[in-house]
Amino acid sequence: MIKSNQKRASKFMESAGFWIRIGATLLDAIIVSIPLAFFSLIITGGENNEELVTDILSFLYSLLLPVVWGGYTIGKRICGIKIRRVDDHSSPGIVTMLLRNLVAGVIYGLTFGIGVIISALMVGLREDKRSIHDFIAGTEVVFDSVDMITRKHN
Repeated sequence: MIKSNQKRASKFMESAGFWIRIGATLLDAIIVSIPLAFFSLIITGGENNEELVTDILSFLYSLLLPVVWGGYTIGKRICGIKIRRVDDHSSPGIVTMLLRNLVAGVIYGLTFGIGVIISALMVGLREDKRSIHDFIAGTEVVFDSVDMITRKHN
């Protein structure tokens, strides 16, 4: 019964909008920043390049965790949303996440942050809630079907 409900729900998953995505990002920042700062301090021994190590660890977190955890980061999991590929609804792979984070990050940097503002507007205004980095990587952020089924039956 649950399997058939999951299949049905995965075809019609609701796109995650602006505020839930911001909430997940803020949760990631709060929950992950303390351990990352601690690890950076241990790795660098308090040297000047602590910020660089924190940036690298943060990048690896946002790149690798969704690959190994089925499209989730800690914040996304708490909020009941996940990243998935648009074409086959599978979890993102390493290439997909590189496109989503690295290539999009370069574009956001080259546009001096204007791309970030446009992406936020896209998530807020588009029906499919996809941003620039979603289009670059062929991804979307949706509410988790298992989470939606659990909410409906409880």
